[in-house]
Amino acid sequence: QVQLVESGGGLVQPGGSLRLSCAASGSILGLKAMGWYRQVPGNQRELVAAITSDGFTNYAVSVKGRFTISRDNAKNTVYLQMNSLKPEDTAVYYCYLSKYGNTHWGQGTQVTVSS
Repeated sequence: QVQLVESGGGLVQPGGSLRLSCAASGSILGLKAMGWYRQVPGNQRELVAAITSDGFTNYAVSVKGRFTISRDNAKNTVYLQMNSLKPEDTAVYYCYLSKYGNTHWGQGTQVTVSS
């Protein structure tokens, strides 16, 4: 079993910053990638950022240059630094981990960007 525990969401004003964390535990042997999706009610879940086991990163066009994904292998933790936040970044952010063709999800953390 894989457990993903997210933290760091909250309310922030436009232009502000937040950092999300996702700590993985359990059976993570064979990990291929970790990252973040987000979802707004009524919309499909969309990829925000991902980082592979080799360290390659991928970002949604809408967040490139504002968000940075990183990881601490010793802690099995991935981070999403979000700067210059916009109201349209408001969503529930879900951490994911993929291994052996399976995807595991965190419980989600709410990010609200509003004045």
